[in-house]
Amino acid sequence: MEMSGSPSGLLLLLLLGFLIVSSTYATSDSIYNDFVQCLSNHSSPSLQSSSIVYAQTNSSFTTVLHSYIQNQRFATSSTPKPLIIVTPTDESQVSAAVICSRDIGIQLRIRSGGHDYDGLSYISDVPFFILDMFNLRSINVNIKDETAWVQAGATLGELYYRIWEKSRVHGFPAGICPTVGVGGHLSGGGYGNMLRKYGLSVDHIVDAKIVNVNGTILDRNSMGEDLFWAIRGGGGASFGVILSYKVKLVGVPEIVTVFEVEKTLAENATDILYQWQHITGKIDSDLFMRLLIQPITVKSDKAKISQKTVRITFIGMFLGDSTRLMSVMNKDFPELGLKKEDCKEMSWIESVLYWANFDQGTSVDVLLNRTSVSSTSLKRKSDYVQKPISKTDLEGLWKKIIELGKPGMVFNSYGGRMSEIPASETPCPHRAGNLFKIQYSLNWHEEGAEADKKYLNLIRELYSYMTPFVSNFPRGAYLNYRDIDIGINHHGKDSYREGKVYGDKYFLNNFERLVRVKTAVDPQDFFRYEQSVPPLP
Repeated sequence: MEMSGSPSGLLLLLLLGFLIVSSTYATSDSIYNDFVQCLSNHSSPSLQSSSIVYAQTNSSFTTVLHSYIQNQRFATSSTPKPLIIVTPTDESQVSAAVICSRDIGIQLRIRSGGHDYDGLSYISDVPFFILDMFNLRSINVNIKDETAWVQAGATLGELYYRIWEKSRVHGFPAGICPTVGVGGHLSGGGYGNMLRKYGLSVDHIVDAKIVNVNGTILDRNSMGEDLFWAIRGGGGASFGVILSYKVKLVGVPEIVTVFEVEKTLAENATDILYQWQHITGKIDSDLFMRLLIQPITVKSDKAKISQKTVRITFIGMFLGDSTRLMSVMNKDFPELGLKKEDCKEMSWIESVLYWANFDQGTSVDVLLNRTSVSSTSLKRKSDYVQKPISKTDLEGLWKKIIELGKPGMVFNSYGGRMSEIPASETPCPHRAGNLFKIQYSLNWHEEGAEADKKYLNLIRELYSYMTPFVSNFPRGAYLNYRDIDIGINHHGKDSYREGKVYGDKYFLNNFERLVRVKTAVDPQDFFRYEQSVPPLP
């Protein structure tokens, strides 16, 4: 029976809609009130619990939610929103938030900097709370013993700045984006332009503090070595809430050297990249090279026509002066044709700004800016290359990149220290045997589901094309390049089997140990998300 044609039918529909909305808000209000009361019961009496909890009806809710969304694909009106955002200012409030979320039965998403590429730290298809760690960002650098305690809500830029404040000859091997949150970056592995010298970020974690499912705060001694192992690359959000990490600083020279050299296909880029594959894992470990591979359009001066081609940008970081760098390059990689005038000598902290694409002369204070929120939608994927790709296959790849027109690739050199650390030392197994890691990269400004579908299909097609040239059985992936295309978990009766699909790709043979740790510390699987480590059934 069709009711919408009559006044009484319309009235009934409006009344029904009003009742549904009212019921939704009443339920939300009830959850909010129960949560705040629970939080007050379990937090320090001096802390005002209501001031750190934002319901959807709070005027600041949207501002807080969007402050750390780094992918605009998940900032739309249709994106699932949390029932509540909790912004603890004290560790006891984190413990209380875990206890109360668990007791109320609402899933918890943990956000440090919001750089999860697929948004899993702040979206969910089931009712959820966000535990937003941005207020917990203290950094205590101790140069005497060369360590630093860093809270999870701090950014990499803040960490680098605080180290620089105390020393010009210390640094930390982590990512090049200064607004990335420490909690997620380190718990997922963490790497940057010193990985060939010093390995991953997790290789320099010496202690940690975590809140477990019971709300208990544990350090390395009280959590035990199995859990301490798991949260150094296995993804902290599968096991609890990371409060802070204690990291060992590394030495950096007073002078480092950076360079950037561009080559198009007409400038022999194929032969140069082919040779790079053969030396990148064996060259001096003080040198890291990142290759940006992008489709571009160039104009011919003679024919005055536009032509599509591929440009490869070689970006280098050398822990030493330009004279020694030139000696290394002339000996091992003369094909690039690096010249002394291509090299820029600077301090390590200046190189942090350089790699973050800040203009020369920018104040180091910019590293304290936490508000660099992306205005683009994006998608990333990852791979590992273990054998050099032939020139013929590279030429085929260029044709594919030109055909697709949008997706780019980033090749990150491995070898050096990465080849010396056993695969089982931390959950991050992709060590020896890898020449370089690939990041597939695509950004777009168009909005809407159709645009998202179009661009996602483009990057997936490039990823599919690369299948014959990358690791297999399983095809490896890097946890911090979050990619739900490789598998998701519905947390039903097949949770372990579903988790093994993506878990084997991220962790290889370390997955089973992670599962055992998960089963021991969170058997009911409270800390879960689409790609969390599952417990044994």
